[in-house]
Amino acid sequence: MLSDVRLPPAETHEQFMAVRRDESRLGPAVSALVRGLGLGDERVERFADGSLPVYAVGDRHVLKLYPSTALPEGYDVEHAVLRAVEGRLPVPTPRVLEAGRVDGWSYILMTRLHGESLAEAWPHIPRDDRVELAAAVGETLAALHAVSSPAVDAVVGPHDWDGFIRTRREACVAHHRADGLDEAWLAQIPGFLDSVELPPSAPVLLHTEVMREHLRVVRDGDGWRLSGLFDFEPAMRGAREYEFASVGLFFSCGEAEILRRLLLAYGYRESDLGEQLSRRLLAYALLHRYSSLAWYLTRLPAPPQPTLDCLATHWWAL
Repeated sequence: MLSDVRLPPAETHEQFMAVRRDESRLGPAVSALVRGLGLGDERVERFADGSLPVYAVGDRHVLKLYPSTALPEGYDVEHAVLRAVEGRLPVPTPRVLEAGRVDGWSYILMTRLHGESLAEAWPHIPRDDRVELAAAVGETLAALHAVSSPAVDAVVGPHDWDGFIRTRREACVAHHRADGLDEAWLAQIPGFLDSVELPPSAPVLLHTEVMREHLRVVRDGDGWRLSGLFDFEPAMRGAREYEFASVGLFFSCGEAEILRRLLLAYGYRESDLGEQLSRRLLAYALLHRYSSLAWYLTRLPAPPQPTLDCLATHWWAL
């Protein structure tokens, strides 16, 4: 019975961070939860990555845990979005089987997607197939951005997009300074943001962290195809182009042909693909709620010149 499940306290951020990778405390409770969900005979194995505890339950199920107090919106957002997108995207997404709250935590038991991580498969995928996968991602994002759901609107913020961007802009330099960004880069941020016009955009449903690690692929005959998109916990509603900040950083990773194919498949025209778009995407990357330019600079190819103007056209090359 779920009433017998005893998870470690995670009412504060500090408590959650102390236990989120402690399997000596989480493991027995997760096993009890799995038994309570009627899957006691299945092997339970924790996935190594991810900011939240996520477990493979046999070959067909995934169990994800959310601290109800320390991260109250995570469960509500992912639950609502998974329900809303089911069967509405050109690639599979996890299907919710059971969801609820137990002992100060929330959980979702969902179906497990087939295939392997695109991040692991990418080095072995031929160039032409990579380009076609980019097109599939673009089509998937277009479908995602078209999803409308009152249940999602009720829980997925921000409800004032312009206010969100204004607040992010006011805090941008302080955010990146606290993250360890060099002063030479920090000094460029205000002028760069002032030079970029972010046109009004009706808010749409965004994934916000489209990266190779959140996509699954399978070998299909002589080619590759997408077999899943997951991790909708950081979803939000906002301007369409905010989505392509993470796409440029974690999917195309500075490869112009990959990004161009994705954007064209999404619905951009050739005439839209230019320096102004590259600059807008960098602006959104700087303003992103999880932005870490200091880390990006260690992960992606260095620009020919250490300027934000050069960075825009180097990482979001079009």
